[in-house]
Amino acid sequence: MSAVSNSRPTAPQSTTGERARPPSVDSLAQSLAGTGLPHGLLVDAAREAIAAGDPGSAAERAAAMERSLLRPVINATGVLLHTNLGRAPLGTAAAGGTGGPATPLRYSNLEFDTQRGVRGDRHAHAGGLLAKLCGAEAALVVNNCAAAVTLALGALAAGRGVAVSRGELVEIGGGFRVPEIVAQSGARLVEVGTTNRTRRQDYAVATEAGDVALCLRVHQSNYRIVGFTEAPAVGELADLGVPLVVDIGSGLVDEACQWLAGGPPAWLRGEPAARQTLAAGADLVTFSGDKLLGGPQAGIIAGSAELVQRCARHPLARAFRAGGLVLGTLQSLALTYLHRCGDDIPFWHMATRPVGELRARAEALGVGEVCDMAATTGGGTLPGVEIPSAGISLEGDMAAALRDGDVPVVARVAGQRTYLDLRTVDPADDAILATVARSACGT
Repeated sequence: MSAVSNSRPTAPQSTTGERARPPSVDSLAQSLAGTGLPHGLLVDAAREAIAAGDPGSAAERAAAMERSLLRPVINATGVLLHTNLGRAPLGTAAAGGTGGPATPLRYSNLEFDTQRGVRGDRHAHAGGLLAKLCGAEAALVVNNCAAAVTLALGALAAGRGVAVSRGELVEIGGGFRVPEIVAQSGARLVEVGTTNRTRRQDYAVATEAGDVALCLRVHQSNYRIVGFTEAPAVGELADLGVPLVVDIGSGLVDEACQWLAGGPPAWLRGEPAARQTLAAGADLVTFSGDKLLGGPQAGIIAGSAELVQRCARHPLARAFRAGGLVLGTLQSLALTYLHRCGDDIPFWHMATRPVGELRARAEALGVGEVCDMAATTGGGTLPGVEIPSAGISLEGDMAAALRDGDVPVVARVAGQRTYLDLRTVDPADDAILATVARSACGT
């Protein structure tokens, strides 16, 4: 990421008095060519400015269009999986994965078997590697975790009951609720247990007394119930005579974290992982690609080959399927995991930096006050868990000023101070961060 000039083109101004005719739309648009925006968008900005009786505002209108487009930002919030900022950071590590530079592809063997010369399976490439990572027989990639759960329920339980603990009827971001997902899949919700205590026997009664096609466990990813609580282990539900589907949500593939030289970090303790959940007896697991996996937005279904195939054959599978770019990125990411090169995965690189390294970077910025901080994973993952971190603080609320540059810096404000946490900042962006921070402070 590199800094960009703050200069903006200016629209031609009238010098012949109040009754002068406004410039033509085309000439006004041509004067904005230096923005780099397509001519059609510049024409829109010119028309809006002339219609408002203020041709001079065309340049700022064009600049506003440019700012509204997807563009890089510097995440200095300390939230590693910031939903509003795209969750897991993607970079060259997730685009290579074989030890060498990524090679741009014009075409790919997405659905072509190059050995036999016939149509292939788009799920065979990334899906096969993800299955290996999870210790699963097979895996299927769709466009997000909600789609993964919906597809699994639709394929395995349409028209029949799905047993879910009342303590797991969660609502995820955007207002999507588990009961609504069950209903949309065509299945029927069968509530078992209570909000705080659910036992194996509750599931057993439901499966024996009614037309229940499967049991669904849902990870309480964005909240915790503490105190007088009880929930059966996955292994306790593996012999009820119906498939057990476990939505682990956050996407940790193996609690051993074999891709990290130092093993699993302490803050990850207790987070369910796909490999161990399947080993404990789950028939399928579902999880997100853009959380602890560290990849693009996607949903993964992994487990029994027979059940994964039933999901793949369901009509919803085509509606929910992932495109070639997502599958290619996940394939490269899976290869990076299998190479045990966790430090090449941007999320894990950021999440495991020593605090001393972050403090040294903060001191080198030469602006603000260096201080210890507490980062979080975010993205509905590990609620209440803090990761020791460091960064700088600035006096006053500087959030708007920091966002105003060509490369916006997103920070957090508390107690009339602005905090920039370096755990979520790429070291390559430190110079830009320092420049923007000095500008915000007027120094």
